[in-house]
Amino acid sequence: MGKKPSGGSSTSSLHNSMLQDAFGSEFDMKSVLCTYKRSFDGFVVQLTEEEASKMAGMNGVVSVFPNEKRDLHTTRSWDFMGFSQQVERSASESDVIIGVLDTGIWPESESFNDKGFGPPPRKWKGNCQTAGGNFTCNNKIIGAQYYRSDGLFGPDDIVSPRDASGHGTHTASTAAGGLVNRASLFGFASGTARGGVPSARIAVYKICWFDGCYDADILAAFDDAIADGVDIISLSVGAATPKDYFNDSIAIGAFHAMRNGVLTVNSAGNQGPDRATITNFSPWALSVAASTIDRKFFTKVQLGNNMIYEGVSINTFDLKNEMYPIIHGGSAPNTTGNFTWASSRNCFQNSLDRNLVKGKIVLCDRLVSGREPLRAGAVGTVLRDNAPNDDARLFPLPASYLDLVDGSKIFVYVNSTSTPTATIFKSKEANDSLAPYVVSFSSRGPNPITPDILKPDISAPGVHILAAWSLISPVSQTKGDNRFVPFNIISGTSMACPHVSAAAAYVKSFHPTWSPAAIKSALMTTAFPMSSGINLDAEFAYGSGHLNPIKAVDPGLVYDSEELDYIKFLCGQGYGTQFLQLVTRDNTTCSEATNGTVWGLNYPSFALFTSASTTVSRVFNRTVTNVGSPMSIYRANVTAPAGALKIQVNPNVLSFKSLGQKLSFSLTIEGTIDKSIVSASLEWDDGVHKVRSPITAFVSIS
Repeated sequence: MGKKPSGGSSTSSLHNSMLQDAFGSEFDMKSVLCTYKRSFDGFVVQLTEEEASKMAGMNGVVSVFPNEKRDLHTTRSWDFMGFSQQVERSASESDVIIGVLDTGIWPESESFNDKGFGPPPRKWKGNCQTAGGNFTCNNKIIGAQYYRSDGLFGPDDIVSPRDASGHGTHTASTAAGGLVNRASLFGFASGTARGGVPSARIAVYKICWFDGCYDADILAAFDDAIADGVDIISLSVGAATPKDYFNDSIAIGAFHAMRNGVLTVNSAGNQGPDRATITNFSPWALSVAASTIDRKFFTKVQLGNNMIYEGVSINTFDLKNEMYPIIHGGSAPNTTGNFTWASSRNCFQNSLDRNLVKGKIVLCDRLVSGREPLRAGAVGTVLRDNAPNDDARLFPLPASYLDLVDGSKIFVYVNSTSTPTATIFKSKEANDSLAPYVVSFSSRGPNPITPDILKPDISAPGVHILAAWSLISPVSQTKGDNRFVPFNIISGTSMACPHVSAAAAYVKSFHPTWSPAAIKSALMTTAFPMSSGINLDAEFAYGSGHLNPIKAVDPGLVYDSEELDYIKFLCGQGYGTQFLQLVTRDNTTCSEATNGTVWGLNYPSFALFTSASTTVSRVFNRTVTNVGSPMSIYRANVTAPAGALKIQVNPNVLSFKSLGQKLSFSLTIEGTIDKSIVSASLEWDDGVHKVRSPITAFVSIS
């Protein structure tokens, strides 16, 4: 229902009055499950589809949408980016608060030790739900709350901010965990675990449970986090399919966060490598893709014929070179459960016959979790598939994943002898000299709702990340896996997101008055350029490039935006005056004079979409603010491939005479887009700062 009412009106009574007007005598049956009232207005109620349609047409309603489930999207990474323990720190870093919306946190982790911390910053207005003594905050974790609007908990859920999964502990420690020496996963990735801003404070908002993360709880957490006084919101969660901005709980929450000076950092999603799979893409939030670091793992499999094949996994188990019988899953169907070889060859749930599998290594024709071979008593599993192999996974038993070529050779061997045997070695760690590149699972652009806003915005480490973990969640997050550790190695855009959240907090610590858009611009325009030769989807994979936290503190120029700029953008996207006045509760008016075009939004990147290979002519208008040297002259450098496109900047020299001064320019793209994606860039250079923005022109998303 948009911005919270002014004048101290009781939102609860207003919501009840609306329900009374809508349903009359049936009102008593409509209980409000959750009310949003601290940072914006809204409520959660059980309705039929017909009732929801009726509510959607009532005065004051911005949108009505179902309480759908979202999914969760993982210390060498900081050093890999050149962000060492010795980087310059602001004295106010401990005043910065990162709000982490996730699965909760394991407060006893050494990463969250508050030794040396003073009391929480004075601006902090949050609280700590101790849940009857189950949970305790400190001067590092200064607040913690949990949300479940329907009150339904699973048997493995902990009804407190405590993390039963490990995911939230991992993301929080990646962003702001303290230094922990000699951290590792059974010796792998050994070193000092640390977050990007180890002196920053953490506020925990547990929104995810055994069955996922629901919209009602996401909005409740946003409502509290904004009012509590957090500076940055880190959210490694997303929908399965893209949604309109104001039918998307994350976009709605991020919009109200932006209005209150809080930047929201989102994970792009794990549905790559197909294009247009990104699900967090609102222009007022920062969307993060996942890239590799120079760490990879491989796991060898030796057969009874002495042939050795190399696959990928993070296998901490040691079979001590002992050879075990190996069987193809298709030869061990659970016939009593009415399964055939078609299921058992893929090692689907309950498909394997325990009597045939127990004590053996199982060859599976699908990259699966390993849960079924474990259930059936297997001693290990070898998996073969044509899925990407650029991130090594954890399995609940000895395992290695191989491509179809080597996997087929193992299959031939298994069927060539009456007594096939094999063993799986403990994994080895190796250097990945090609890093960084965007991992295959990372969701790609273009933006499915507004293709002329380039998404994702930036890439950050999201593969093989070591960070803190919940002591009650197994290493592989699989029941029956009895490995419980304080640190774990996982991958996902969920892990990339807190790297950028930390970098945003780092910038905020030096520039506490900067707007969310200014911080976002600083991160994007100082990113390391990435190669489209390795990343074939180019900017649709990595956005502006790879995160470079040190440079972001002194970007030289920023592309700033405020609420009014986004309102003009929304006007130009077809949202009407009446609708936007509901969102903002002010005198917002959409007209020819105020309607903004997508190409006029002061965004730090440039994207041009056309539905066919035709001649284009488009002007982008931008304004930059000087935050570098008071007296400075910036010259424009455009880098573009030879071809049919002509890119011009006017003026191509910007002369600043003071800090905070704003100067405008236009960028014009003319010509024919002769291939599916054309990558170029604009760089403003004053001899000290290089302010780089990607330029992407594309025809189709196929």
